[in-house]
Amino acid sequence: MTLKSTINLLRPSHYIKNLFVLAPLFFAFKFNDIYMLEMSLLAFLCFSFFASSIYILNDLRDVKEDRNHPSKRNRPIASGEISTKGAIILMLGLLSLGITIALLTNFNLFKILMIYLVLNIGYSLGLKHIPILDIFIVSVGFVLRIFAGAVTIDVPVTMWIILITFLLSLFLALAKRRDDIILAERGNKTRKNIDGYNLLFVNSGMIMMSAVVIVCYIFYTSSTDIQDKFGTHYLYITV
Repeated sequence: MTLKSTINLLRPSHYIKNLFVLAPLFFAFKFNDIYMLEMSLLAFLCFSFFASSIYILNDLRDVKEDRNHPSKRNRPIASGEISTKGAIILMLGLLSLGITIALLTNFNLFKILMIYLVLNIGYSLGLKHIPILDIFIVSVGFVLRIFAGAVTIDVPVTMWIILITFLLSLFLALAKRRDDIILAERGNKTRKNIDGYNLLFVNSGMIMMSAVVIVCYIFYTSSTDIQDKFGTHYLYITV
C-alpha cells in the first residue's frame, strides 16, 4: 500500500462535493465569523472522512465490475495495489475518526452523518442497482450536506437552497448515467441497473432538470424574502 494508491482510494478530488456543507455559511453571510467558519470546516472534514469510507466500500463491492471498466480498472483495489484487508482497516479508521469529530462538534451533525451513512450503505449493498431510485439517493446525499452545514452553525435553511441543490444534483446524477449508457453501447457495461435507462430518457431528464433548476432560481431571485435579505430588487439580472 503506497501513499499514492491510498490517496487514489480516498479520492480527495471528490471532496469538492462536500463544499455544499459550506453553503449555509455563505448564504447566511456569516463567512466572516471565525467560530462558524471553524465549525463548518469541521463538518466538511467529517463528510470527507465519511465519503472516503463510502468510496472504499463501493470499491470493495464493485471490484469485479471495475475490472471491466476502461478507467476504473486502475483503481487501487481493482488493480491489486491495495489489499481487501488493508482497505477495510482504512475504511473503519476513517469512519471512527469522522464519528469522533462529529460527536465533539455537534450532535445534530452526528445524526445527519448517520443518516448519510445508512443511506449510502444501502446504496452500496444494492439500492444503486434500482433505476431512478439510485439517482434520488445520490441527490438526497447532497441535501443532507446542506442540512449538516446548517445545524453545525445553527442557521435556518430556506426551501430554495434545498430545492436547487436537489434538482441540480439530479441533473449531475443523470449526466453520470449518460456516460454509463454510452460505455454500455460500446460494449463496456459498468452498472447492473443501466438496462433501466436509455439515452432518450436520460437526455430528456437532463433537459427537464436544467430547465426546472433555472425556473427555480428565477423564483428564488423574485422572492420578497430574498430581495429583502440582499437589500435589492435587481437579483433577477443574475438569471
